[in-house]
Amino acid sequence: MWLGPEEVLVANALWVTERANPFFVLQRRRGHGKGGGLTGLLVGTLDVVLDSSARVAPYRILHQTQESQVYWTVACGSSRKEITKHWEWLENNLLQTLSIFDSEEDITTFVKGKIHGIIAEENKNLQPQGDEDPGKFKEAELKMRKQFGMPEGEKLVNYYSCSFWKGRVPRQGWLYLTVNHLCFYSFLLGKEVSLVVQWVDVTRLEKNATLLFPESIRVDTRDRELFFSMFLNIGETFKLMEQLANLAMRQLLDSEGFLEDKAQPRPLRPHRNISALKRDLDARAKNECYRATFRLPQDERLDGHTGCTLWTPFNKLHIPGQMFISNNYICFASKEEDACHLIIPLREVTIVEKADSSSVLPSPLSISTKSKMTFLFANLKDRDFLVQRISDFLQKTPSKQPGSRKASVGDPAPEPLPGPQEASELPASPSSPLRSQPSLGAQEVPTASQGLLKVFQKSSPMEDLGAKGAKEKMKEESWNIHFFEYGRGMCMYRTARTRELVLKGIPESLRGELWLLFSGAWNEMVTHPGYYAELVEKSTGKYTLATEEIERDLHRSMPEHPAFQNELGIAALRRVLTAYAFRNPTIGYCQAMNIVTSVLLLYGSEEEAFWLLVALCERMLPDYYNTRVVGALVDQGIFEELTRDLLPRLSEKMQDLGVIASISLSWFLTLFLSVMPFESAVVIVDCFFYEGIKVILQVALAVLDANMEQLLGCSDEGEAMTVLGRYLDNVVNKQSISPPIPHLHALLTSGDDPPAQVDIFDLLKVSYEKFSSLRADDIEQMRFKQRLKVIQSLEDTAKRSVVRAIPGDIGFSIEELEDLYMVFKAKHMASQYWGSSRTAAVHRDPSLPYLEQYRIDASQFRELFASLTPWACGSHTPVLAGRMFRLLDQNKDSLINFKEFVTGMSEMYHGDLTEKLKALYKLHLPPALSPEEAESALEATHYFTEDSSSEVSPLASDLDLFLPWEAQEAPPGEEQEGRGNEDAQEKRGEEKGTSPPDYRHYLRAWAREKEARRETIKDLPKMNQEQFIELCKTLYTMFSEDPAEQALYHAIATVASLLLRIGEVGKRFSAAARPPPRAGEDAEPEPAAGDPQARAGGDAHAGKAAPGSPPAGEGGRGEGRGSPSQPASQPASDDEAKDDLSMSSYSVVSAGSLPGEDPDPDPAGEDADADPARSPAARPRARPAGTVDADWSISFEQILASVLTEAALVDFFEKRADIAPKIREQKAVERPCSASSEPEPAGGAG
Repeated sequence: MWLGPEEVLVANALWVTERANPFFVLQRRRGHGKGGGLTGLLVGTLDVVLDSSARVAPYRILHQTQESQVYWTVACGSSRKEITKHWEWLENNLLQTLSIFDSEEDITTFVKGKIHGIIAEENKNLQPQGDEDPGKFKEAELKMRKQFGMPEGEKLVNYYSCSFWKGRVPRQGWLYLTVNHLCFYSFLLGKEVSLVVQWVDVTRLEKNATLLFPESIRVDTRDRELFFSMFLNIGETFKLMEQLANLAMRQLLDSEGFLEDKAQPRPLRPHRNISALKRDLDARAKNECYRATFRLPQDERLDGHTGCTLWTPFNKLHIPGQMFISNNYICFASKEEDACHLIIPLREVTIVEKADSSSVLPSPLSISTKSKMTFLFANLKDRDFLVQRISDFLQKTPSKQPGSRKASVGDPAPEPLPGPQEASELPASPSSPLRSQPSLGAQEVPTASQGLLKVFQKSSPMEDLGAKGAKEKMKEESWNIHFFEYGRGMCMYRTARTRELVLKGIPESLRGELWLLFSGAWNEMVTHPGYYAELVEKSTGKYTLATEEIERDLHRSMPEHPAFQNELGIAALRRVLTAYAFRNPTIGYCQAMNIVTSVLLLYGSEEEAFWLLVALCERMLPDYYNTRVVGALVDQGIFEELTRDLLPRLSEKMQDLGVIASISLSWFLTLFLSVMPFESAVVIVDCFFYEGIKVILQVALAVLDANMEQLLGCSDEGEAMTVLGRYLDNVVNKQSISPPIPHLHALLTSGDDPPAQVDIFDLLKVSYEKFSSLRADDIEQMRFKQRLKVIQSLEDTAKRSVVRAIPGDIGFSIEELEDLYMVFKAKHMASQYWGSSRTAAVHRDPSLPYLEQYRIDASQFRELFASLTPWACGSHTPVLAGRMFRLLDQNKDSLINFKEFVTGMSEMYHGDLTEKLKALYKLHLPPALSPEEAESALEATHYFTEDSSSEVSPLASDLDLFLPWEAQEAPPGEEQEGRGNEDAQEKRGEEKGTSPPDYRHYLRAWAREKEARRETIKDLPKMNQEQFIELCKTLYTMFSEDPAEQALYHAIATVASLLLRIGEVGKRFSAAARPPPRAGEDAEPEPAAGDPQARAGGDAHAGKAAPGSPPAGEGGRGEGRGSPSQPASQPASDDEAKDDLSMSSYSVVSAGSLPGEDPDPDPAGEDADADPARSPAARPRARPAGTVDADWSISFEQILASVLTEAALVDFFEKRADIAPKIREQKAVERPCSASSEPEPAGGAG
């Protein structure tokens, strides 16, 4: 590549000059290429250790002038070919011109200008891609691709100098972090280390320091542990590795690949050595942290942040902290964690003005809102720029397009666009009028405007409730004072005082309002007016799997509460859950959502409950409510880790009893609502909406701590469960003004002596006193670590399930199947990384059965087939792979799953000669043989339908039995939906009349029959001439690498010639006797006495050779070369006849050139040369070239009998092949891990 000219003072240090002229020098790096000796090794080592870019370019071109000692680099190249091209260009285009100049300075100036011009021209073509990575970085990316054989699509994020510990020896080198891989390369004194690890294979990633490894990063996969140390900035490196591993886990979880964020603001000047991707990832991390801290909607993007102070009127102080600005919000977080948090939605802002500066208040900024609150920020660094940004965002805020919401609602995407309501109309807090307006969808329903508690509770005055009523009144009063001092609604100052009030319990009348504020659900509800009503309207009457599950669970949701003992509550719950399932189909509905939603409905209207559910599922409890409850399993892992650290005595006991796994899942999924009396659990939910998951973990630890002595005395899991169950049943809320609701769980654990009651507020107090050391960012860090563990163990479970689903008679061992699964999955993942144009299941659907989650397309199958097949056919292999794929792809969706893939592999590796031949035979019949490959395929299908009307179709083979019936019978339009839903499919079939009602019954009966009676060779249809020639071609290419190559060629020539004659004889008789006999009956007439080959063919359908020939395995192998019995009348000797036959049949096949070799291919895809009419020995009667003899046919039995006469062929097909070495080879290609001394690029990394 051309380089911007840079000065080089010492031109010959470490370089060897290979070519020179008066103006340019071409040099090669010492140690590269031939020889090099010790100097070469040292130079190679220096290159890797000191300069990451040096190994990209083992060749370079320098510009020089005769008088000057200074050289200028103008080009570099990774190969001699590349550098020679540049050298020739310079010689042809510049030498002539340069010789005209008088001054050397002019020459150098001209060369520099020319080179800059070339580079600018090259870059002009790249510009539209927005490629703004700095040159040094580009060079490193180029090196990474070359070194590890990565495709263009693999983007480098960053690279670092570090050491990899190989045993106890650190190898200094370079660590490359790409979007999908971690790669390391080191070259020290002739020893090369090259590592490639896919992020999706990482099971553990942590930063640790031990005596052996000083501050290092540990990366574990399933089969190895890697340690990297000596980083310049280990914190930054580890953070980036975490992000990339997290993206990979997200890909395994919901198959979302990495998409570069085009909406990120681009810097004016690209930073040196930082890629656009790295900036993108840094921005993502900041955005996530910002949204989590202030509970903002998922599409909110941080624009920037700056240090400042905020005047807090409640304690008359200027609090230092950070101001954050994004498209729709201005937020503030104090340096001290609890001092003050503030969220100002721009929709609330009325005035932003610069106040007068003073020594006390430098560069202040005042922001006023509709709720008559004014916020005063000071000590702002760049106040004018800040005000400009805020006013820009304010201009965009009110003018929402009226049509925008309409367009978005139709799409059940997780984040619809904001609605058309003007900012001035949006209410400021959940206590304002919007709360009392019924939503559009359900005008008359009481739940449209208020919570179920208000509908069902008789409103008795507080005075009648005595002490409890007085306490509730006091709570309300405290909150009203708090609202007066700190503000009410979204713009409230949130301080330590707010938390104190939440911990004392939120009064019933304010619960719904405060849940909406603290969870951030209020923001989304206000910016999407009418969205819920539209969802309800669209989802009403729609039937999906989710609605079926919802229906089943409706009556199990808090059945003890009067609100859900009648249709009003049940209908509201149905609407909210169905609307959510419609909004977010990836989650749909998950158990436990019904319990949580029913509680939300008690305190808020339907629309509020809906938005609270959105906040829970999508932000506050990420991944909790998906099919595999990954989020809850992750937090359960954190709980176990915390138990180990904070309750070490109990931890070991709990592990032995296996209790944590059983108990905590329900605690986390239902926020204690299913295990504690309702009025107590709801207090925990109050704290959860304010503090997040931290509270749930604290309370869980406090519950274990309170029961420690009893748990230590338990002897089994059941006893421990009873102890905890009884304790939780007796957690009471003495301040609750609601009538007590019987807790169903209590009935199961009631004993003779009821344990002492525990007040929920005491439990919360203890949990904060003992376990308040938990911090939100620590929990996030632990979540990452556990997520790796959980997702990888789920992947292992999936692997075991898929392997178990493979029938026992497939022939591979469990280990081989697991290895094949990993290779298959790696191929699927590769399509997700780089195969954007492929049809493959680039987005797999994690809700499908495990077997259907990973699938590959034809091109991927071709690659796997080529590396795993025992039948290497050279250039013909891809053709064979394409046929095998068509045969396996029964439902014609151009994708095959693992079961189908293994079935195909098994046919080639296992089974006897007959089975293998049968597989090969089927690969040369439709549908495996495509019409393009054989012009006569159409005729052949006519022939087969006519010929075997009552027989099983060519596809009804062993393969069918391994594949689900649904896949075979689904009409094309229905393949994708509901593959596993047999009943629904059966109904559809009947409704549409696509198949007779008892079709499935017959298929099942046939399958049962098959179990006892394997498919016989009579079930196979006959083969016509064109197909037979294709089969011969395949056989010829198959033996090229076999040790017994010559014997095999000879044998196949004999067999082909014999079969061509049999076909001829058969044709004469079929012509004489019309109508033709059905396949399988093969009523061959008695062959002529002088034609033993025909006789052999006639008897062949019995699966035996002709009586005259010895069976294979007895005499057949010994006689080997002779034909079964030579007629006395034949004058030629054995060998002469043999050669004669082999010549004739060899000419038949080899004349039909292999794919890609035909100089003048027939437009219809048929090789004109491959016509047996050319071979006089094979075809007595001449026919016009290129035509196919439709009457000519041969049966599988005849082919089998003929093959049995040749010992070499019998040996070839009976030989057992081992797939293990091929799998190992394939894995090495997927993950090159070479240690050779030649620093050439490794094979393509998977």
